[in-house]
Amino acid sequence: MTPTPSGTAAHALVAQLEELGVEYIFGTCGHTNIAVLDALADSSIRFVIARHEQAAAHAADGYARACGKPGVLLVHVGPGLTNATTGVMTAALDSVPVVVISGDVPSYYHGRHPHQEINLHADADQASIFRPFVKRAWNVHRAEDLGRAVERAFWTAMAGRPGAVLVNVPMDVFSRPAAPYPPISHAAPPDLPEATAELIAATLATADRPLIYLGGGLREDTVADPATSSTVADPATSNTVADPATSSTAALLALAEHLDIPIVHSLMAKGTVPDAHPLVLGMPGFWGLELTNAYAREADVVLALATRFAETDASSWDPRYTWRLGESGRLIQIDIDPAEIGRNYPAEIGAVADVGLAVKALADAAKSHAARSRPVLRKQIHEARSGLFVASRERGLSGDFPLRPERILADLRSSIPADAVLVTDVGWNKNGVAQCYELPAEGRFITPGGASTMGFGPAAAVGVQLAQPDRTVVALVGDGGMSAQLPALPLAVEQGAPVVFVVMNNRSHGTISDLQSAHFGRSHGCDFTDAAGRPYSPDFAALAVACGADGHTVSTPAEFGPALRAAVANRRPAVIDVPMVNEPVPTPGHWNIKDIYQGLFGN
Repeated sequence: MTPTPSGTAAHALVAQLEELGVEYIFGTCGHTNIAVLDALADSSIRFVIARHEQAAAHAADGYARACGKPGVLLVHVGPGLTNATTGVMTAALDSVPVVVISGDVPSYYHGRHPHQEINLHADADQASIFRPFVKRAWNVHRAEDLGRAVERAFWTAMAGRPGAVLVNVPMDVFSRPAAPYPPISHAAPPDLPEATAELIAATLATADRPLIYLGGGLREDTVADPATSSTVADPATSNTVADPATSSTAALLALAEHLDIPIVHSLMAKGTVPDAHPLVLGMPGFWGLELTNAYAREADVVLALATRFAETDASSWDPRYTWRLGESGRLIQIDIDPAEIGRNYPAEIGAVADVGLAVKALADAAKSHAARSRPVLRKQIHEARSGLFVASRERGLSGDFPLRPERILADLRSSIPADAVLVTDVGWNKNGVAQCYELPAEGRFITPGGASTMGFGPAAAVGVQLAQPDRTVVALVGDGGMSAQLPALPLAVEQGAPVVFVVMNNRSHGTISDLQSAHFGRSHGCDFTDAAGRPYSPDFAALAVACGADGHTVSTPAEFGPALRAAVANRRPAVIDVPMVNEPVPTPGHWNIKDIYQGLFGN
């Protein structure tokens, strides 16, 4: 067989990706992208083959969240691209940089309905499927344009508000001659002007009830321009981490501590500031404590940093419960995306800036103002937060079997390293950790926020593990989420990724089952049963063994902790199947969906 000649657009693409620092490409093979795979065979870039494109997309997403570099996804025409849609949308809605390169039908067959072309009412228009959620989609028509499109794709994915992008390439273009494209350039992100920083600092310093509301945009793992980033080597892991002396988180805490301003955070921002910090009030809204929502409701100045005021954090934007911004509270909003400023609440001061640079400017500006002290508030925060965590730990002492969810969380926290990365799915694993799991300061919490995609956790954890190979990575997922992404198991085995999959198994889509039972008096279509109507679950531990991983089935409450510690120590992919009782997540706040079920509609 005659080998594919070098000097093609596929080879130029791979050379360009090497220059861009790409380490991994996630994806699946197909007849439209094998020219790229052939070029990768001689490359330093590792192709991570998945058994389903959604798994590949979630893995690329997890990789990007863990290290801050764009995840790269390679997919095939038609069903290859459509299979990846949910995973790419999940990354896009969480502002995660993912570059998708898709093969398409041959350019000279466009519109003739060749094999796997997406067509019916439009010819060969598969890129349009991604347009509602990607930042930009490029259709490449000539081999000499591929390098320029890829350069712009990487720039667009990382610049401003990060997100997903698509480069769609007819398969024949990959095999046409093309020269390598020069490496991407770097540019500085927008800073907060000094005058604006001083105005904001003065407003916060004179407020009676100021509050900082932190979103998921403040990420220390984000890769900046190497010429300007400040990092140090972690001697324990050889990983590069943010220098604590100059990090954005340190600046945020310096600002909050100097003016004694409490902090609330969104779901995705959990862990950005330590759960144990005396100024952290936790999440507002649906999962918020009474004190948290009451303080947010009565705050006179709110500094919102890189957050979109999501419905769950804003109690469905009902001013009776959380935010009264524009009525009795003044909003200062800083975001890299101008579209978010004033979207849900009127902003008195708005600034388009990189939030990491902005908090450093604010911390400096605040130094010229006298320090503030709110000992009574700190005492209230301590009592409310410690009461939350203590009560959860006490419920976690239960010897019931199947295990109570908080028993699983308690054993988890006591059995894994403090710097472990928890990657959750949706349901109790996400909601319970977000609300009542006191994340160690060294730990990391990764979860699907905007889309709340079931099936995110298993494959995303593999991507996280590849990005941070020396850390312990735990995929804390429900049986529904694990069932949705079974391809993650062979993916972990093939990549030698020692992810520990903890399956909180209640044989149900438990959160929705509880919701339906609470409002309709019964659960139908939410619980897994066999043909005889008995509760049913696959044997996830046996499936793990069949895939070449370790498998543990927990049959008593005392078995989970030792199984977890053994799995962490063995540094092999492992599944721990933990039978769990189905009980609701505590939700002290408000969410309008409950009113909708009762016919009480909002505005």
